[in-house]
Amino acid sequence: MRFITGCAVLAIFFSASTHANPLIDQLIGVTNQYLEREVSEYARSLGGEPRHEIRLSRLDARLRLPLCAEDALSAQLESPDVPIGRVTVRVTCNGPSPWRLFVPAQVSLYQHVVVSSRPLQRRDVVSAQDVRLAERDTGLLGNNYLLDPAQAIGMQLKRNVNADTVLGHTQLERNRLVQRGDKVVISAGNASVDVRMPGEALEDGTLGAQIRVRNTRSNRVVRARVTGPGQVEVGM
Repeated sequence: MRFITGCAVLAIFFSASTHANPLIDQLIGVTNQYLEREVSEYARSLGGEPRHEIRLSRLDARLRLPLCAEDALSAQLESPDVPIGRVTVRVTCNGPSPWRLFVPAQVSLYQHVVVSSRPLQRRDVVSAQDVRLAERDTGLLGNNYLLDPAQAIGMQLKRNVNADTVLGHTQLERNRLVQRGDKVVISAGNASVDVRMPGEALEDGTLGAQIRVRNTRSNRVVRARVTGPGQVEVGM
């Protein structure tokens, strides 16, 4: 714990001491009240009413600072930007004997997120039967989770996953309809002409992506748009 006299700036750590300390009671009260308000407001902004839990780190009962008048006491989120996960609340006393304390806490916000309903393999394309919703503490997930199964369906897995794995953006990518080395049909045409040529994909491609392909008749490399499995199109 670090101390700076005058306006005290303190980091609160764990302590085995259980001696009563009015300052600790004041810190617990103001921090809990602040977090309850902030977390409830944040939860409402997400839609619905996801349940939450707030757990303050045990505070050091050896702290010896004057109690602060209620109208001189304030709390503000120090980190991160949203009141979820591991958070730190800055509690400030602006009274005659000013001080500042940093109180750590763990905030759990339980939401229904997309999880795998069975083991899935790398490059599997996710179907409706492969996913379900399950309640998880999103405070432990960062931003790597999905709230709607439709966000996962049709996507391709980057790696193997076990059943009941939370699916997020780091595990999924758009379905690659064409992979490097695949034989493809190159289409070129307009309203009156339709030309088809054999080719080879030089890059992976998802639907609508522009990739390099080689015309295996002329050996010419062109850029073409992926229109379907094994199908690409070039402009005329």
